[in-house]
Amino acid sequence: MVSISLCMIVKNEEGTLGRILSAMKDIADEIIIVDTGSTDRTKQIAYSFRAKVYDFEWINDFAAARNYSFSKATKQYIMWLDADDIIEKKDQLLLKRLKQHLDPVIDRVTMAYHLGFDQKGNVTYSLRRNRIVKRERNFQWIGPVHEYLHCYGTVYHAEAAVTHSKQKEYTDRNLRIYLERLAAGEHFTPRDQYYFANELRTHERYSEAVEWYTKFLDGKQGWIEDNILASLRLAECYRRLKDEDKRFQALTRALKYDKPRPELCCDIGAYFLELGQYRTAAYWYEQALKAEEPEGQMAMINLANSTWIPHIQLCLCYDRLGDYEKAYEHNEKAREYNPTHPSVVYNTNYFKERHGK
Repeated sequence: MVSISLCMIVKNEEGTLGRILSAMKDIADEIIIVDTGSTDRTKQIAYSFRAKVYDFEWINDFAAARNYSFSKATKQYIMWLDADDIIEKKDQLLLKRLKQHLDPVIDRVTMAYHLGFDQKGNVTYSLRRNRIVKRERNFQWIGPVHEYLHCYGTVYHAEAAVTHSKQKEYTDRNLRIYLERLAAGEHFTPRDQYYFANELRTHERYSEAVEWYTKFLDGKQGWIEDNILASLRLAECYRRLKDEDKRFQALTRALKYDKPRPELCCDIGAYFLELGQYRTAAYWYEQALKAEEPEGQMAMINLANSTWIPHIQLCLCYDRLGDYEKAYEHNEKAREYNPTHPSVVYNTNYFKERHGK
């Protein structure tokens, strides 16, 4: 059986830290908690689980804090988590089994990171991240914000998953870090350009986001998944800026990187739907139902774009075209996936009142 050090960086996490440590206490052979300035009971909770607690002065650099936590680990492997993550019971069992059977030649273990769920609790949005790594390889975190673990070598894709349950409200912290780095004249890597653009878009600074998405895409050095998402988010910025021609150009730019994904098909469908071109919109929503999700273990998948979203939009398209039977059928299919969504509920009542369905 291999041994595992759990490494976490925390600040004011008294509301969630006990939950994740309770889940991991029989899995981790060592718990390393790096505190970046808590003023609540976070440290006391960590101590109650016999964690080794270290203080780290916050310097607006997540990678520095995570690397410091890794430097304190002493076991064969290092696993990292955030305080608002959850390890479900079934995943706890899978992790225990992984410890028993993991081949020590493995350098890194990926685990699914579940980020979105439907009304029935089924996972709709998920991606994979390098979650457990061999300590002796001395893999490093890179990036002051939106940091990533730079690792390589023999990989094992584990069945166990981590579930994210964010408790705190989003702030402008990440944006401020980027702006400070930019003001200091720092050179942004392609990854920095992409995530900086994301922060600008999130904070409704759409013109600036357009600049940085464009710079990222024109540089032609991004990961394919980031290239596709950057194209879609660039299109969203142009929609907000009411530039429909450039919005469409940005959508079609995503076709340069891979065959049409469900999300792209839905976004093109939305473009034509807003123009009132219902047949063309319906075509693209139909393609979303047929399109394949991205291949590869590390790709991001949002199942909503290939299930209930195109069905609910096809309901609208066919209703506008006067084909009420097809519209009703698609709402029923959407209802199978997401029965309590407001649009599904509204449509169900609509068909009962207007068409006796």
